[in-house]
Amino acid sequence: MKKIRLNHLMASDGKTVIIACDHAGFMGPAKGLEDPGILINVLVESGVDAILTTRGIVQRFGDRFGKMGVILRADGGSTIASPVNGTINPLLSIENACQIGVDAIICMGMIGFPEEPSSLQNLSAFAAESEHWGLPVIAEMLVKPRESNRATSEEIAFAMRIGVELGADLIKASYAGPIENYKMALRSCYRPVVVLGGEKVNNDQEMLQNVADALEAGASGVAIGRNVWQHTNPGGVSRALVELVHGSGSVEKALKEIG
Repeated sequence: MKKIRLNHLMASDGKTVIIACDHAGFMGPAKGLEDPGILINVLVESGVDAILTTRGIVQRFGDRFGKMGVILRADGGSTIASPVNGTINPLLSIENACQIGVDAIICMGMIGFPEEPSSLQNLSAFAAESEHWGLPVIAEMLVKPRESNRATSEEIAFAMRIGVELGADLIKASYAGPIENYKMALRSCYRPVVVLGGEKVNNDQEMLQNVADALEAGASGVAIGRNVWQHTNPGGVSRALVELVHGSGSVEKALKEIG
């Protein structure tokens, strides 16, 4: 059952373009997410493979998703306004996610952060419960760098391996070059990896080149949010990612989709 549901997220080439739209669950009506219905229409028309979103959006706008696979955020419990952090809690059960009708759930793995213990306990519990229901679990593995502002490929490899050891079926993680180093990181992770978009960037070519490098290293696609829906041309960026992941693999051709 898990493989069937994963096929709803991955194209026939084994790769995927996921657009992450779960941010309003902790950021409120962030710029670009004020009207989810408009964004969803844009994503469907662009041909992306899946959407990563919240229970509220699925329940209100699920009839607009078309052929997109659906990944549901399953953990959280605080917002950017909260004076307290350090704990992440489950927001629903695997059974509840199946009742909603999604293709997978996603939860955090916060390596080196105060949230590490609770996030890894959540991941383990979701993974164990998922075996009964046949619902894939995606682990968003973030790592706090030890010596700089950006995690190294070795640190990312450590986080990804923890995620699969705890039972994740798919990993969402950062890219860190050079390509050969990231290739080594992926070799230590025996599940598919999609590259997250991270902070908003102002340079389309830089963002697309990072994706191209990750794909060359062996990543199975992308899961990008703010760099799509906070762009002046969300549909163009979505089409560019589809071209890069499923098409020519050329950054130059992908940039033409943005205009």
